[in-house]
Amino acid sequence: MKEKNLDFDKVIDRRHTDSLKYDFAVKRGKPADVLPLWVADMDFMTSSLVIDAIEKRVKHGIYGYTESGEGYFAAVAGWMKHRHNWDVKESWMVRTPGVVFALAMAVKACTREGDAVMIQQPVYYPFSEVIRDNRRELVSSDLKLGEDGKYHIDFTDFENKIVENEVKLFILCSPHNPVSRVWTREELLTLGEICEKHHVTVVSDEIHEDFVFGDRKHTVFAALKKKFEEFTITCTSPAKTFNLAGLQVSNIFIPNEELRRRFRGQIAAAGYSQLNAVALTACEAAYRYGDVWYEALMDYLAGNIAYMKEYLERELPEIRMIDPEGTYLVWLDFGGLHLSDDELENLIVEKAKLWLDAGTMFGPVGSGFERVNIACPRQTLERAFSQLKAAIRG
Repeated sequence: MKEKNLDFDKVIDRRHTDSLKYDFAVKRGKPADVLPLWVADMDFMTSSLVIDAIEKRVKHGIYGYTESGEGYFAAVAGWMKHRHNWDVKESWMVRTPGVVFALAMAVKACTREGDAVMIQQPVYYPFSEVIRDNRRELVSSDLKLGEDGKYHIDFTDFENKIVENEVKLFILCSPHNPVSRVWTREELLTLGEICEKHHVTVVSDEIHEDFVFGDRKHTVFAALKKKFEEFTITCTSPAKTFNLAGLQVSNIFIPNEELRRRFRGQIAAAGYSQLNAVALTACEAAYRYGDVWYEALMDYLAGNIAYMKEYLERELPEIRMIDPEGTYLVWLDFGGLHLSDDELENLIVEKAKLWLDAGTMFGPVGSGFERVNIACPRQTLERAFSQLKAAIRG
């Protein structure tokens, strides 16, 4: 079987497909003509081999209740072993319709109303939502932007916040969205040992695990030490890697039997059981046949990052790009423009006609920043930054 979808320069019109990214600007308070680089899906067609598998499944014509077979787990486990050197067991796996759903189930399974849950802002904003919406107390040990242009963990603050607030659960973002850090083995070990010491359960959102650039390597948190397995819920999904978010499929790994029982109990209480039949097919095909497409994608994304960095340094030096170590989401510091958050939003949306994710969505420490999704054809990025330059210089 030969991969056919390797032209990432091809612009595919996503309008009028009920695309959240392209078709709902006005309903979400944006001008109709904004260019969207916000929500984290890609403007690339997925692997042709995944499409072939989906088409075969669809042509069968019966879409009844569907479970995953041995081939499904073998494909998932093979990817985890090959890409991340992680040996998973089938008994650990719980399938959910998404990672955010899994985060909410974990909050319910591991804490009670009023309990404190720790995050590290600026961080993916649904983390805050699933904590507050379930009436838990949000505690943040904010990441610190160092003089080296990278975000760092304040481990003293992290441990103090756990003790002072009697934190029961920590939601880790690894690789980190939006600051694009790929945490080192040493950083993760330190976090894990603090959580182990204070009996804090860890939910590790590793949905961006396949997006790591340069000589960096993603480290599965639960695989660091055998003891870490006992208090960790690991969230994975092909949704970001293969642009399958709309199909809603995630694989959650929970080695601890009691923790897994409580997690499954919350899913049952929510009334959820089998996954979407097409989602199961797509996930298995992606992990089994998607290597060629994925490798080509990573090369293209690296090129987009290089283009963006060079353009900003040459044309808009007052905007600082936090060099991405992972994910396809780039964190931009607009502090050099000396604008308030409202003024920055007006510049981005009304003048540049761009739809980005404002930094304040990721927590107060995101003030003055914007998150940009660079998983799009190069000409889309070129157009976006041309519009941004015209808005700033005009």
